[in-house]
Amino acid sequence: MNTGQPPFHDLSVDHVRICVTDLDATTAEFVDGYGLTVTDVLEDPGAQRTAVLVREDIRLLLSRPLAEDHPSAVYTRLHGDGVSDIALGTADAEGAFAEAVRRGARTLAEPHRHDDGVITASVGGFGDVAHTFVQRPAPSDRPHGVPASRTAVRDTGLRQIDHFAVCVEAGDLAGTVEFYERVMDFRMIFEEKIVVGAQSMNSQVVQSRSGLVTLTVIEPDTSREPGQIDAFVKNHGGAGVQHVAFTSGGIAHSVTAMRAGGVGFLDTPDAYYSRLPERLALSRYSPAELSDLDILADEDHAGQLFQIFTRSTHPRRTLFFEVIERAGATTFGSGNIKALYEAVEAEGV
Repeated sequence: MNTGQPPFHDLSVDHVRICVTDLDATTAEFVDGYGLTVTDVLEDPGAQRTAVLVREDIRLLLSRPLAEDHPSAVYTRLHGDGVSDIALGTADAEGAFAEAVRRGARTLAEPHRHDDGVITASVGGFGDVAHTFVQRPAPSDRPHGVPASRTAVRDTGLRQIDHFAVCVEAGDLAGTVEFYERVMDFRMIFEEKIVVGAQSMNSQVVQSRSGLVTLTVIEPDTSREPGQIDAFVKNHGGAGVQHVAFTSGGIAHSVTAMRAGGVGFLDTPDAYYSRLPERLALSRYSPAELSDLDILADEDHAGQLFQIFTRSTHPRRTLFFEVIERAGATTFGSGNIKALYEAVEAEGV
């Protein structure tokens, strides 16, 4: 199919596949806590079982291996539960695949037309994470007849995927960014060096031409003391997705609803909120409202954002999630890293 458009002009996040070892428990966590609804359960006998969960523009595929030699089984043995595929929606999956391979991407799965008319093809991304190009015959393939027992019990206000935080090994940042620029026409939109006490990390953000797929790529600075990025790479077994950020139309509502569903969030020191008015004049909420819910605030040249991170339920502590409400801001809240560090120091924690 030739759309007459430049390659990769329309990429979006079609779905995120997460390999899991306990499908029922992970499904319940996303239904009860995050407000997603199971729209289908797919089983490839002797291979893997997959639950399809949807909310607004968020689509997660939770896959549990049924055979020890299946790729999802290999993934969980190496990394534990985690993101194995960031699938990219496009109007021409075969064309995107061919162009990506021509530019140097590693082939994982040749183009295939499924019974429902969906066309898929896969290439390698960073670490063991794949990118499956997905071409759908209609704007949405969300099935009807949702099982009542798998329907979301609360409205969490989550809307879509804002970005992925990707941790890579020291020295791999430049090569990873160059890969996405060269192979899929991503553009670097932001970069910074973040220093937190005796630790440091380097970050560059790449985004698709459509603006709908954003990767925040982070590497540790090995010239300073080891920190959380070093720990992720060690515990995860190489590069991977550290967290997935979901957008919210109202973060206070989202956090309240998600907490009611059993989601735990990171605590924020009281000193952070006492110092908050010195950092910025809030455009939404008050310091007291944010403090009650442990929500963080930051701003850039374009506006403000409000964010919070979940506690990881992963045994290796290598996967968690973020909720973010944007009030114009286009960056990712790096000011909060410094502010949190100073708050912890002030409280002597």
